[in-house]
Amino acid sequence: MRRCAAVLVDPSAHATLLPLLGNVPAYAFLPSGEPSYWVPVWAARALLYAWDSSAGPAVVTGLGHEHWRVREMSAKVCAKREIGEAGDVLATLATDPIPRVRAAAARALGLVGESEHADALRLLRTDAESSVRVAADRALRQLSRRLDRDLSY
Repeated sequence: MRRCAAVLVDPSAHATLLPLLGNVPAYAFLPSGEPSYWVPVWAARALLYAWDSSAGPAVVTGLGHEHWRVREMSAKVCAKREIGEAGDVLATLATDPIPRVRAAAARALGLVGESEHADALRLLRTDAESSVRVAADRALRQLSRRLDRDLSY
């Protein structure tokens, strides 16, 4: 778990982690032996199964990764592990160029967001992608129930 968190903060930490996550054949995914976006994706995914709250800040860092797959998986971890401190960063992902990231961020905000994050969800309810609209609508209802107040306006 600590190694997975380290990769989200510093991709060069992958050397000792990759054989644990994907065994030796996993190196075939890395062009010229260099770390690709798959390594932090695998690291974040592993945090769905192995967890300690000390990994929370690393997952929040993963939300800002340059590759969309890392941002999406980090948002999924935020939802699963209910990382409340990710709320503000998740709200910024409402304008991410990738629909899957926007949908994952919406789902996570439904679980960890606060009332100030409802604006991001209301924005996502008007998204061009139907999957994002559906996720945002569900998340806004969930946020309203969790906070015991109507935030749908």
